[in-house]
Amino acid sequence: MFVVVTRNFPPDIGGMQILMEGLSKGLTNHGPVKVFADEYPNDKNYDQNSNLEIQRVRGFKIFRKFRKAYAVNEYLKNNKVRAIFFDHWKSLEHIDDQHLNNYPNFCLIHSKEINHPFGSSLNTRMNKAFKKAKIIIANSKYTKELGVNMGLEKYKIHVINPGTNYPITLNEDSKLEAKNIFSSAFPKIITIARLDKRKSHQNILMTIKNLVPTYPDIKYVCVGDGDEKNNLEELRKQLGLENQVSFIPRTDENLKIALLSECDLFLMPSIIHKKSVEGFGISFIEAGSYGKGSIGGKDGGQADAIEEGKTGYLCDGNDLNAIYETILKFFKNDQYKVLGLQARDFAKNFKWENIIKQYLKLI
Repeated sequence: MFVVVTRNFPPDIGGMQILMEGLSKGLTNHGPVKVFADEYPNDKNYDQNSNLEIQRVRGFKIFRKFRKAYAVNEYLKNNKVRAIFFDHWKSLEHIDDQHLNNYPNFCLIHSKEINHPFGSSLNTRMNKAFKKAKIIIANSKYTKELGVNMGLEKYKIHVINPGTNYPITLNEDSKLEAKNIFSSAFPKIITIARLDKRKSHQNILMTIKNLVPTYPDIKYVCVGDGDEKNNLEELRKQLGLENQVSFIPRTDENLKIALLSECDLFLMPSIIHKKSVEGFGISFIEAGSYGKGSIGGKDGGQADAIEEGKTGYLCDGNDLNAIYETILKFFKNDQYKVLGLQARDFAKNFKWENIIKQYLKLI
C-alpha cells in the first residue's frame, strides 16, 4: 500500500492538484494507493468515480491539519505500507517520527512553499519538518538549489520533474467549441494558469496590443481564474482588446485540452513576484504533448520544462520588448511548426509511466 498525504487534490484545480493526482494514479500501476486529502466542493462525486481510495478530511482549515495528521498516524499504526508521499512540508509536520522512521517517505518541494527568508520563523519551522523526511523531491534543478539555500539537507534532495498523462483523446464537441473560440485567427495564443501577478498576464495583454499591427487577426485566450481577474478585464478594456482577447475563468478538462490542441503558441512568461516563483511549469509539457511550442520566463525552473531554441524560448517576463521580440522569433519563417514537433517528442519523457519509475528506484 502506498499512502499519499496532500492538501492539494482534485476536484480543486491547479498545478499541484494535477501533480498529486498524477502521482497517485501513477502509483496504482504498482500497488494500491490510499489518499488523505482536504475536502473540496463536489469531492464526493470525484471520489466515487476514482480508482483511488480517498479519505477526505473535513472541518475548519485551522484544525484540519491536526485532524489529518491524527487520521494518518492511526492508519500507519494499523497498516503496513510501502512508502508515504507528502505534497508539502506542512503535510508531514505533525506525523509521528516513529511512523516516518519505519517507512520510506517522500516530501515534494516546488519553490514558493519553501521560499522563506533564512532564519525566519517559517524557515525554522520548515527545516524542522524536513528533518523528518527521508527523501526530498524537487520539481526542478532550480528548486533543488533554492532548497539548499533555504537550509535543506542537500544529500536528501533528488530532482524529479512532474509527469503528465497527456495527450488524451479529444472530445469532438469540445474540439468544435475550441475552433469556434479561436475561429480563423492567427496566431492563436493561449495561457492556462491561475490569474496572479507571477504569471505576468498584464504584460502579455500589453504585448498582444503591440502585436496587433503585425498580426491583425491575432487571438489570445486566457484560461484561469484568480485575484487578478478584475484587473485584467479592466486592462483589456483600456487597451481596446475585446475582440482579440478572451477570458475563460472556468472550463472542463475536455475544452482545456481542445484549446491547447487548437493553439499555435502556449505563452506564460512567469516572473518572480515577492516570494512566489515558477518551480517548473507542467503546462509547457502539456502543451508540448499536443505538438505546441512554448514561451516561458527565464526565472525559476522553467528551463527544465522548455529546451531553449528546441521546444520554445525563455525570456524576461518583466520586459515587454523581450516578450514581443520572442513571439516574433517564435513565428518567423514558420519556426513555430518546428518547435511544436520537437516539443511533442520532448513531452514523451514526462509520461507518468516513466516518471513514476524514478520514485520507485528511490524506494
